[in-house]
Amino acid sequence: MTDGTDATGGTDATDATGGTDATSGRGRTDATRQGLRAAAWVLPAAIVLIALNFRGPIVATAPVIGDVRLDLGLTSTIAGLLTTIPVLCFALATPFASWVIAKADPERAVSLSLVIVLAGTVVRSMPSSAALLIGTAVIGIGITIGNVVIPVVIRRDTSPERVGLVTGVYTSALNVGSMITSLATAPLAALWGWPVAIAVWAVFAVIAGFAWTYAVGARAAWRRPVRSDDDEPLPITGPIDQVLDTGAIRTIRADRAAAAAAATAAEPVRPARRLITWGLTLAFGGQAFSYYALTAWIPTLLHDEIGFSKASSGASSSVFQILAVVGALGVPLLAAKWRPRAIIALVAFLWLAMPLGLLFAPQLWLLWSVLGGAAQGGGITVIFIVIVRIVSSDADARRMSAFVQGGGYLIGSAGPLVAGALHGATGDWTAPLLVVLVSVLTLGVVGTIAARRVS
Repeated sequence: MTDGTDATGGTDATDATGGTDATSGRGRTDATRQGLRAAAWVLPAAIVLIALNFRGPIVATAPVIGDVRLDLGLTSTIAGLLTTIPVLCFALATPFASWVIAKADPERAVSLSLVIVLAGTVVRSMPSSAALLIGTAVIGIGITIGNVVIPVVIRRDTSPERVGLVTGVYTSALNVGSMITSLATAPLAALWGWPVAIAVWAVFAVIAGFAWTYAVGARAAWRRPVRSDDDEPLPITGPIDQVLDTGAIRTIRADRAAAAAAATAAEPVRPARRLITWGLTLAFGGQAFSYYALTAWIPTLLHDEIGFSKASSGASSSVFQILAVVGALGVPLLAAKWRPRAIIALVAFLWLAMPLGLLFAPQLWLLWSVLGGAAQGGGITVIFIVIVRIVSSDADARRMSAFVQGGGYLIGSAGPLVAGALHGATGDWTAPLLVVLVSVLTLGVVGTIAARRVS
């Protein structure tokens, strides 16, 4: 205020040390920036805890399936559905997930996904075949909502420079959740029985729920109106870490004007009308088909081709899962210097080592599992990065994520069935591995073409 008075005609107050409002305003700004700096790391931490719930529940029954079948008298077909149902939900429930996210805001959608996963986990632990299947379907629906909304949250609340890193951490945590659940479920079942062993993972959903509630509260607290250097109240908008990087809260006025202009702009073209959407869907489908086909049949393949015991082949196949963390974290580092199309080509090249290697030199399974595992972790990460880079709004991100994941997982759900049917018809693993080879080539060729204009 140049005349030394406030809006009511009073004079500017001084603080206890004799400072003016300008001094206290700078103090408020510094405090706000300190709060923003802390809040910028709360969201990624919460996303990691949430991701632990989005793959682990799918594999929780696999280590104890023998006990489950013995207690409940399940056929092999019904037992196989415990893995197939969630993947089908990823495809078939995606329109429902998109509708839920549109009706609610992303914060509520994430909370709802955790509540549904929690409820499904509890229902599935009941010693009944009907409860087992119903609970599995409920878990699949909850995870589907999370699958669609988390890329929206990452895109909205993370600066462009950190989108790749946060996406990589998220996809890494998906695999870490699977690894923890796979390794610990059987020992827990030996102590307390399989119902308790698969129910105990509901604790992850509870912990993630508290973390997400805290993250949402922190985000809201540090986006309340603060005073800029010219003492004008301004709301903090946009990614928290991007506000920190600018180092000047007063620049938010320009951001607010840009946001208002964007809000009045025409609605973006629907995903189904964009060629890149279909390309990414096919690429994601090639990735998912290869992943689920090999995940389902690697233990049996190693048993047949190398003579591993069933226990050894199951443990050996875990290398394929664990190495995904390397790919998921490595791709964001490459994304800082490479264009997405180059990364997709590299991922597909490494992926090819898995089916080709198992065809011609299965005794080197460890090498092929390392290369293929890193590739499958990087494949899903780079596709998510492309989605985040090409969308123009939260609504666009929701639609694109739902379309690509829905179609991709629908293709991927056929992987175990097709590979198993071909193995049963031919009596060896050549035909199944050739089909996986074609799906990996689809990822590489179609994905590279689709991302050719993405920087």
